Amino acid sequence: MNSISNNNLDLKGKKVLLRVDLNVPMKNGAITETSRIEKIIPTIKLLLKKEAKIIIMSHIGRPKGKAVNGMSLKPISEKLSHLLQKNVFFSKDLISEKTLLEINKISNGSILMLENIRFNKGEEKNDNEFSKQLSSLGDIYVNDAFSCSHRSHASVEGITKHMPSYFGLQITEEINALKKITSEIEKPVSLIIGGSKISTKIKIINNLIKKFNNIIIVGGMGNTMLKHTGSNIGRSICENECGSLIKEILENSKKYNCEITIPKDAIVSTDLNGEGKEKKINEIEENEMILDIGSKTISSIETIISNSRTILWNGPAGYFENPNFQNGTKKILELISQKTSNDKIFSVAGGGETVAAINKFKKFDSFTFVSTAGGAFLEYLEGKTLPAIKALNQNV
Repeated sequence: MNSISNNNLDLKGKKVLLRVDLNVPMKNGAITETSRIEKIIPTIKLLLKKEAKIIIMSHIGRPKGKAVNGMSLKPISEKLSHLLQKNVFFSKDLISEKTLLEINKISNGSILMLENIRFNKGEEKNDNEFSKQLSSLGDIYVNDAFSCSHRSHASVEGITKHMPSYFGLQITEEINALKKITSEIEKPVSLIIGGSKISTKIKIINNLIKKFNNIIIVGGMGNTMLKHTGSNIGRSICENECGSLIKEILENSKKYNCEITIPKDAIVSTDLNGEGKEKKINEIEENEMILDIGSKTISSIETIISNSRTILWNGPAGYFENPNFQNGTKKILELISQKTSNDKIFSVAGGGETVAAINKFKKFDSFTFVSTAGGAFLEYLEGKTLPAIKALNQNV
C-alpha cells in the first residue's frame, strides 16, 4: 500500500492533489455537521509538515456537471481555514489552464481548495481527457476519500492512471478498521444491524453471516423479520415481499452457525409523536406501530455485547428522533461505548443514521472507529471491490 505516511516520501515543494470528501450537511448556507471535515485534518497537517503545496479536490451534492448555486465549496473552505487556523485559498472557477496558474502562485506549505469538482462535466463520466487534465495540475495524487471510493469518477479512479498515487491517513485507517471487522476478526464477533429495509442490506448480512457469531436485527428490518416468522406487527414499517430473503437468512444462519437475534418485545404507539408503551411482541394490536426495542431485547443485546470481542453496528434500533423511542439506540451506544473504553472490544460503527445517532448522544469518540462513509462503507461490507481502492493498489 503506497501511503503518504512513508517517511522516505519527499514532498517538499511538490504539488499534491488531495481528494477528500467534504460533502457535509448544510442548511441555509451554514454547515450543520463537521465530522467529515475534521477527519481529513491529520492528512493535511502531515502534508503541511512535509512542506507540500496542497490542492484540495472535493464535491458537495449532485450538480451533474453544471455550476449550481448553493453547491459551492467556498463555505467549506472557510470552515476548514477556521479549524486549521490557517488560510485556505479558494479557486472559484472550473478546471482550466487558469487553474494551474493559480496553483503555481501558492508557496510551499500552502492550501488551495478547488471549486466543486462535480461542476466539471468530465468528473462523474470518468472522462479520460478530464482525468489527464486533473493530473497535469500536480506532481502526485492522494486519495483520502474512502466514502467516494465506490465511485468510478475522474478525481477518484481515473486520475490514478496518469500520475503517482497514494493512500491518505484517513482512508488507510478506514480500510484497516474494516479489515479487522471482515477478515482479521477477533471472535466472538457480532453485528447489530437496523434501518428500514432488509432488502437493501441482504448482501451485507449474507456476506457477514459466514464470518460472524451473532447478528442482531432491529429497527424496520427487525419488523420484517418478525412479520415473516409469524408475528403480528400491527401498522409497523415493514417490507411485505421479503419472505424468500428471510428464509435465505435463516437457512444461512444454520449453515454457518451464526445466531440470529430479533426483538422479543417492543415500545409501541399508534402515533410517531406518541409516548409509547412496552409490550411483548404477541401483544401488539392492529393499530399500533413498533418504534423501539423493549427492555428484554436490550437485555439480550447486552449479553451478546458482553460476550463479544468485536462489534459492528449499522442502523438504529428505532425511531430515535423522538425522545420517547430513543432508549434502545441509546442503550446500544452506551453498552458498546463502555466496553470499548475498557479495551474489551474492537468496535466499528457506520452509516448515515448511525452516525447521526452517535452525534446526537455525543459518543463519536467512544468507538474504536466511526465511519462517515455511506455507500462505500456498505459496499465494502458486502464484499465488493471498490474501484478507487483497486486503482490505488494497481498504481505501484
